Amino acid sequence: QVQLVESGGGLVQAGGSLRLSCAASGRTFSSYAMAWFRQAPGKEREFVARISRNSDSTDYADSVKGRFTISRDNAKNTVYLQMNSLKPEDTAVYYCAARGVFKVQYDYWGQGTQVTVSS
Repeated sequence: QVQLVESGGGLVQAGGSLRLSCAASGRTFSSYAMAWFRQAPGKEREFVARISRNSDSTDYADSVKGRFTISRDNAKNTVYLQMNSLKPEDTAVYYCAARGVFKVQYDYWGQGTQVTVSS
């Protein structure tokens, strides 16, 4: 079992930056691939970024590539999402998720943190 708690959301002007954090419980954090998703009002949840267990691989949605950076610190059981050059269309609830070894789906989800970008 992994419990995930996001933080770092808030209100920011377009062009600004935020760093989201996701703290995980348990001693097996390093065995999970991690990802960030987001859901805007009236839209389906969408993939934002993912990172492998040992940080040797990352992947991003085209809409955030070059602006967002995902990273993790396995010693602190935390995954981060650095968001730069924010746009109003980045406004959403951001969720972190964990995927176990050999799993296809993300098994565990946080409660989400709101990011609002004003124009």
